[in-house]
Amino acid sequence: MLDGLSVIYPYAKAFHVMAVISWMAGLFYLPRLFVYHAERGQGGEPAASFTIMEDKLLRLIMNPAMIATWISGLSLVLTPGMVDWSMIWPWTKAAGVLGMTWFHMWCAGQRRHLLGGQGLSGRRYRMMNEIPTLLMALIVVSVIVKF
Repeated sequence: MLDGLSVIYPYAKAFHVMAVISWMAGLFYLPRLFVYHAERGQGGEPAASFTIMEDKLLRLIMNPAMIATWISGLSLVLTPGMVDWSMIWPWTKAAGVLGMTWFHMWCAGQRRHLLGGQGLSGRRYRMMNEIPTLLMALIVVSVIVKF
């Protein structure tokens, strides 16, 4: 079974990169929608528009992309001989991916808070929007430098 992963490794890696790009696009854009929702969507038509955009982005793009990222990433990790677990980089990447998953879940929770009128301020969402950038930098440096 695990030897079969070696055969599909390049395809799994390509699929993984595409899934990560889709997931990251959503992780960058959803908090920006939260900023607009918090600052301009205080009821009526603007709030309804933001709610629809947030819902579709999360359900139709981000959730499937996160699942595809995890599945393809696990297939890469399970491929024999591809990861040297005695090095630091797989662990820092794993920490970054767990952080990214936490942020995804936090965004899903914030969407529910905004629906209930209990969201954060636009300024706070702007600050939180920097988290995926920091995690992305950690993950990319870990994978490329392999320290």
